Parts: sequence; structure tokens; C-alpha cells
Amino acid sequence: MFKPISRVAGASSTVRFTPRHISSLRSYATISNASSNITVHKITPPSGSSFDFGAELRGADLENISQDDFAVIRRALYENQVILFKKQQELSPFAQFKLTQLFDSSAGSYGHGKTLDKKKSILHPDLKTIPHQPQVQVIGNGPVSSFEGLQDITLKHPHHKTFHASPVSKSDDRNNTRFYRWHIDAALYDLHPPQVTSLMAVRTPRTETQTLRYDDGSGDEMKVSRGSTAFVSSYKMYDLLSEADKDFVRTTKVQYAPHPYIWMSAAKSRSDGLGLVSEGKELPLSELPPVDESKVKILPMAWKNPVTGKLALQVHPSAVQKLHLKDGTVVEDLQAVRQIVHRLQRPGIAPELVWAVDWEEGDLALFNNRGTLHSVTGSFLPDEVRVFRQCNLAASEGPLGPEDEITG
Repeated sequence: MFKPISRVAGASSTVRFTPRHISSLRSYATISNASSNITVHKITPPSGSSFDFGAELRGADLENISQDDFAVIRRALYENQVILFKKQQELSPFAQFKLTQLFDSSAGSYGHGKTLDKKKSILHPDLKTIPHQPQVQVIGNGPVSSFEGLQDITLKHPHHKTFHASPVSKSDDRNNTRFYRWHIDAALYDLHPPQVTSLMAVRTPRTETQTLRYDDGSGDEMKVSRGSTAFVSSYKMYDLLSEADKDFVRTTKVQYAPHPYIWMSAAKSRSDGLGLVSEGKELPLSELPPVDESKVKILPMAWKNPVTGKLALQVHPSAVQKLHLKDGTVVEDLQAVRQIVHRLQRPGIAPELVWAVDWEEGDLALFNNRGTLHSVTGSFLPDEVRVFRQCNLAASEGPLGPEDEITG
């Protein structure tokens, strides 16, 4: 049983805020303010990969972030989409929350709101809330006797066999895996999608690698460390499109299902984790919590980066329900909607474009939740203990669309 030293409520009151492997790293000048000691080192993809995002930040004291430090961190995030801080084992949940909140000072509640309280929600089994820091969730695998005020909990790593229509066979499961579900962290009903997510590796069992299979007829596969988190750039996903498809993406809006994580609870995923198969298993309105039409989210298909101005093809493929086209047509046939979205997004998850982060204990990642998709991978035995802390906050405003101006 894993029994880390517990922090109790109030133990983080001394935090002071003023306003395994990576194949190789290359530094570049980032210091927008010479008074910050933080340096940024871009990730160089391993042989056979060509993803163009990701960076490690060094020299940061995340318990004491100055305005100059945050200027460097913010720019690094929106230029690199996923940034990694090493050896952050002592960072408190409060400090993790405050770091996440720096990207949206008006945000204060967890990004999924009360969705976790709904037992029909597909998210319900996966997360435990830290009692003294409710914006921070605990995820992982295995029995944990005591952690951050939580007692005798059992964490369960999401396994694709519970979500995919045709999972890997039991005999192949230990050595092979899938992308569980490509997604963004967002309630997609009532609440605005979080700006960023922070993810801290508290305990990570070191095990062998697995072969990640797409099993979609393409023959695509890649090697990943067990339990790695896979990221892709939604900006690259947009850049890969034809000019006609780019115009479609810039001028189309996406309508998400009400209470999407309950709505999809009986449905199953494609084998590549990029959206659902259409079998008519989505729950009808009569089986959902009450729906307020004013809270249904209709968002741009293309989201603008608030620093670089680049456009991202940003769609949660499992939660999408309808498409609103520029001529006023609404595509309501769910199978057609899913086919359109999958055709647009699939090139962007090619193996060479995926960064599968091989976690080490103490790693803290921040990722641009409005410019990346990510997915869990892997499987663990019941006694393989893995503990992570996750924080994202429902944003104070919606994403920038293609025609919106960057301010601030």
C-alpha cells in the first residue's frame, strides 16, 4: 500500500505568491524579462517523430512566482503548448491551484463543476477530490491508504476495454494498448473550457513499454511507456488541412451534447480513441439531468491562440452533437457529424505527431487546454500504484474564435 506523508488543511498557508525520459533538449532565448531566472528548453522529438511542440522549463520556484516569472511561463506555454517542470515533489496542492489560476485570475472552481457528482458520468470513477483543495483532483491506480486528507481510497486507471467498441484481446493486453479517449478538459455544458490543466506525477511505477495500436486499418502503431499521457497539437491538426477544409473549420461552429459525459455514458469509442461509434446508445433527454438550453455550448471549431494568433482545430470528438455551417445549415445526423470531425482530426494524431510523455515522479506538466488534445494510455495491474494530481478551472470566458481580436 502506498502511504505518502499527508498534508492537512492549512498546511500550505506558507505558500507565497506575488501577483523519463526526454530524448534531448535544446535551449532557446526566452527571457522576456531579464529579472526572471527561468529558461526554456524545447523538446527535440526522438528518432522517427516530428511533433513540433513541448518544452522543459528550468529555474522556476513555483511556490514563489513573480510577475516576471509568470510572463516567461505564460509565453512558453502558448508557444509550446505543453511545458514540463521537473522535481516538483514538494509542490503543495494549493500552489498547484494558484499556478493554474494565474492563467485566469477570475477562475476558481474545478473545470467540470459538479459533473463528478453524477454517478452516470463517465468521469465519476476516475477522480477523487482533495478535501482541503477541491479544485485539485487525484487520479491514478491502486490502493492508497492516505493522501492529502483522503483515506483508504482505491484509484482506477482508465482502461480502454471499458470504453472501446472492440478492445485489445485479453491475451494481448499487457503488452499492447490504445489511446483511451482523445479529449480536452472541459464540461462543455454551462461552464467555459479551462485555459490550462496542470498535472503532477506523485508516484509512477516504472514498468516496461507497450505497443500502442490504432487498430483502424492504417497499420499505425507506436511504442509508449506504460501509462504515458499522449499529446497532439491542435495547431498542427489545423495546419495539415487543405485550404478548403481550413475554410470549413474557420466558418463552422460545434454544438456539444447537453451533460455530455452522461449523454455518452453507454456509447463506445473508435479504436483510435478519436470519437465514438454511432450505435444509437447515447442517452435520450429523458434520461439526462434537466437541460437548460441556454447552457448548451456552441463553440467555434477553430480556436485562436491568445499569444501567437495561430488557429487550432479544437473539437472534443466524443462530445460533439451537431455542426452549424456558415450558410445556416445545421448538420444533425450524428453519424455524419462524427465522420466529418474524424476525417478532419485523424491526420493530426499520426504516430510521428504524438508526444507520449514518459512520467517521472515530481514531473509537473502544464498544457494549453485550448490548443492540444490529450489521451490516457496503458494499463496497470491492481497493485501497481500510481498517483497524480490534476487541476483545471472553468474559465471566466470562452475561447477566442478565428475573427476575435487578441487582447492583453
